[in-house]
Amino acid sequence: MSIKGYIDYKRREYCKDTKCPVQLELDAQQEGSEAYQKIRGRCQTACIRTTYEFHHWLINKGYLIVRPEKPAS
Repeated sequence: MSIKGYIDYKRREYCKDTKCPVQLELDAQQEGSEAYQKIRGRCQTACIRTTYEFHHWLINKGYLIVRPEKPAS
């Protein structure tokens, strides 16, 4: 859900911006292919970056992390 006047984070934007070597391998494959899925699995289970790095990248790029004050029931 977008907030008016703001843009949402795009999938793998961080990975592409930081030129992650695994992302570069992924970009060289056809999406959905067996090789693509194998490389994607590495991203999901053994990311070479840390949440600390990602969090600070978000801050430096001006992203905001928001949630509703009261969670939906």
